[in-house]
Amino acid sequence: MFLTISTTGTAEHPATDLGFLLHKHPGKAQAFSTSHGTAHVFYPQATEQRCTAALLLEVDPVALVRRGQGKGRGQAPDAALAQYVNDRPYAASSLFAVALGGVLRSALKGQCTARPELPERARPLRIEIPALPARGGAALVHRLFDPLGWESVTVSPVVLDEQFPEWGDSRYVRLVLEGELRLAEALRQLYVLLPVLDDAKHYWIAPDEVDKLLRAGDGWLASHPENATITARYLARHKRLTQDALERLELVRLAEADGSEVEELDNAVDETKDTEERPVPLAVHRREAVLAALRAAGAARVLDLGCGQGQLVQALLKDPAYTEIVGMDVSVRALNTAARRLRLERMGERQSSRVRLLQGSLAYTDKRLAGYDAAVLSEVIEHLDVERLPALEYAVFGSARPRTVLVTTPNVEYNVRWETLPAGHVRHGDHRFEWTREEFRAWAARVAERYGYGVEFVPVGEDDPEVGPPTQMAVFTTATTANDTTHDTPKEGEAA
Repeated sequence: MFLTISTTGTAEHPATDLGFLLHKHPGKAQAFSTSHGTAHVFYPQATEQRCTAALLLEVDPVALVRRGQGKGRGQAPDAALAQYVNDRPYAASSLFAVALGGVLRSALKGQCTARPELPERARPLRIEIPALPARGGAALVHRLFDPLGWESVTVSPVVLDEQFPEWGDSRYVRLVLEGELRLAEALRQLYVLLPVLDDAKHYWIAPDEVDKLLRAGDGWLASHPENATITARYLARHKRLTQDALERLELVRLAEADGSEVEELDNAVDETKDTEERPVPLAVHRREAVLAALRAAGAARVLDLGCGQGQLVQALLKDPAYTEIVGMDVSVRALNTAARRLRLERMGERQSSRVRLLQGSLAYTDKRLAGYDAAVLSEVIEHLDVERLPALEYAVFGSARPRTVLVTTPNVEYNVRWETLPAGHVRHGDHRFEWTREEFRAWAARVAERYGYGVEFVPVGEDDPEVGPPTQMAVFTTATTANDTTHDTPKEGEAA
């Protein structure tokens, strides 16, 4: 298995800086033991103007067979035959990616102790792989590499036999990548995409492969148009691991679009605690009020937006009147907790057909949410910054547009009745605001008028004569159908 990396330079920035980046001296030929053979790094050319580094992996077929014994599904689909026959012994594959990650570990991480400024500098690169297995052909190679910033992606099919051209092309290609990128960025792309194109892994796929994928894909995989294909192939189509990786990538994408950190979005659940408020009866009262409003509306298909740990979804599932229940949350951890609460993996087919859990953000319109009878936002809006509420309003009332929308939120006036809550504090550390009854009614009236809804208000919990109920609920209803699009469009900046 063979790969070359070339770069050009000047007197100010010599091409031999490549040696610092790779942590391999251009004047030496070095050999490294790997789990499947020996990797060699050497420099066919090393001048100030041009430098080329080569990585050659000599696979030990005996070690490969021994390590593969008893691995079952961990082997490549054609591993048994490859023990005896391999027409392209130097074709880059997952073995080569493993060697790449081990021999060039510091370069992959973008670390250079001697010259710390070098890894952050983009440089002209030319990477050539003479024999690359490509299950999907040249078209797939282009779909994977074209979006990654390369100026030129050249893919040349390798014929089965030059003496018999009528036999056609093999599944191997010659790949040449040219462009100005950071070396670490280019190596991480190869680390992921080599086994993806081979569509096989020569070792057992464990859960830590998801972390490897996300580390190597940092900065490019979440926004890649083929990220679903890349993830499934990299993880050998392991369904649970693939779903976990895609959920985490979606969270990364949402964080990038939101200009925030992943931890800020995925903070809705502390898995060691239940997020329902204390005292518990208030959570029960709130859920009962929501269920009563849904029954009164005659809803059968319900959205629980910001479903958290799935308490409401669980309650809805107990009533056969609800034929379709969708829980959506931006937090992967919350959705995983909800799935465990609902026991989705053990649920019967008939019951599981009624429920779905989706990852998504209410700051953006989502076609998956259109056409439902009712939507519930229970203790959700107070987790958003006030300036982001217009985007949520349009996503729910303008785009999804269910016939009924239920919104519950704390009544800040009632906080004086909580003996354990210090004066001036909100009820939850993530609450961006808590409204008085007047503020909540003014907001709800404005939203209802703008999007063609009527609105009524329902107290939840004990209705204190002085400060009102602990939770306030607005019930929005409209006589128009879910497909009516005559409502106002948002002003610039209000909806993503």
